[in-house]
Amino acid sequence: MDVIEVIRTRRSIRKYSQKPVPKKILLKIAEVARLAPSASNLQPWHFIFVTDGDKREQLSHSRWAGFLAESPVVVVGCGDQKVSPSWYRVDVTIALEHIVLAAASMGLGTCWIGSFEEDEVKQLLKIPENYRVVALLALGYPLEKIVTSGKHPIHERKKLDQIVSYEEFGK
Repeated sequence: MDVIEVIRTRRSIRKYSQKPVPKKILLKIAEVARLAPSASNLQPWHFIFVTDGDKREQLSHSRWAGFLAESPVVVVGCGDQKVSPSWYRVDVTIALEHIVLAAASMGLGTCWIGSFEEDEVKQLLKIPENYRVVALLALGYPLEKIVTSGKHPIHERKKLDQIVSYEEFGK
């Protein structure tokens, strides 16, 4: 599947099979994150792949994160704010999106989680002070069926003329 098809067909998954994700696949996913671009090539990221059930349960206590307890893997994307104070958030986010797309190309589902208590996550996972938690990703084999209309999933999206301008805003 080419990258455009992956982007067209992926969606956020909130129900996962309990089938473990093989370490070989997790290493491939980590590799695509490593290859992501970053400001001045500083690579201020660190990714924690959490497979321990008790830890996933503890990560699931925020309002919108309940299904993290059921996803076989939680990827915690962290950025070193001392290495790249202005750009670590952007750089980690780009790398996490690489993970999302690579996972989708391998038949895995993901869901971005921004609902977490950073101090609790840092304490649970022993994340150093200079790192900030940017986002969490649920990762695993989907239980949900992707509803499609013809070739592509049904997504309500704004029309291009609502989100794209040329030369200046609104044109």
